[in-house]
Amino acid sequence: MTIDRSRYELEVDERFDADALDARLWLRHYLPHWSSREASAARFDLGGGELRLRIDADQPPWNPERDGWLRVSSLQTGQFAGPLGSSVGQLQFAQGLTVREEQPTTALYTPRYGLFEIRLRGTPDPANMVALWMIGYEDAPDRSGEILICEVFGREMSAGSARIGMGIRPWADPALSDEFEFVSIDIDAREPHWYAAEWTPDRVAFFVDEALVKVAEQSPSYPMQFMLSLYEFADGPERPSPLESYPKVAVVDRFRGWRPLSGPGARPPTGPDVGRDVPGAVSRGPAAS
Repeated sequence: MTIDRSRYELEVDERFDADALDARLWLRHYLPHWSSREASAARFDLGGGELRLRIDADQPPWNPERDGWLRVSSLQTGQFAGPLGSSVGQLQFAQGLTVREEQPTTALYTPRYGLFEIRLRGTPDPANMVALWMIGYEDAPDRSGEILICEVFGREMSAGSARIGMGIRPWADPALSDEFEFVSIDIDAREPHWYAAEWTPDRVAFFVDEALVKVAEQSPSYPMQFMLSLYEFADGPERPSPLESYPKVAVVDRFRGWRPLSGPGARPPTGPDVGRDVPGAVSRGPAAS
C-alpha cells in the first residue's frame, strides 16, 4: 500500500528556500514555558533549500533542572501554556512542572486530521536523534496525545538499514493507549528519505518513502501542532561526542501538510496570514508535483 493523495488538498508546502525562518509557520523555541525563550532557542542554518538543525559544542541543556543534560534545537507550530507559576502547559514530561516564563498563546499550524510528510537526513552519531512529531495543542489536559511520525536515532542506523521510531503515545488522553515501536526499514537514514503519517478519525497510518510500514487503529480527535526536533542525549555535563564532531546537524528539505477535501478535518482554503484560532492553517506555496 502506498500513499493516496486523491482525498487531500495541499495546504502547507515548506521548502526552506527563504533567507529567514517563516514566522507564519514556525516558532523557534522548544516548550519555552517550562524553561525560557533564551534557553530553549533552536540553533539552525537556512540556505540552498535546506533547514540544518544544529547542536553546537557550547550549547547548554534546555532545562537541566527537570530534563537532565538533554540539548535540543527544535521548531514548533503552536504554543499554549498558563500564567507564570501555574502547572498548565503542553507536554507534561515530568511531575511538578510549573511555568517558568509566560508565553503568548499561538496557533500557527494546528490541524485536525490530514496527511503530513517530511524529507530529512538523520545524523549517525549515537548521541543524537531527529524527529517529526505531533502533540495535542493541550488547551484541555486530556488533549495531550502524541503522533510520532518519525524518530531517527543515530544509534539505530547503519549504511543499509535503520530502526525508525513511530506510533502513538497517550500522555493524559484516556482514549489512547501506548503504541510506539521501532520499525526496521532497509534504508540509509543518513540520506534523504520521506516519512509520513495519514491521520484520520479512526487510525493513523505511517509511511516511509511512500510505502506503508505501520498502522495504529486509534486516533487523537483534537487539533495538534508539529514539533521538528534535533536532540543530543548525555549522562552528565561533559559532551557525549568528541569536540571535532560538532556541530551535529540534521538536514530537512521539505515539509508538507495536506487537508482532507471533505468530512472530518476538512478546512476552507486560507491565505498566508496567521494568528487564527485553533485549528489553524497556513498556506505555503504551490502544490508539489
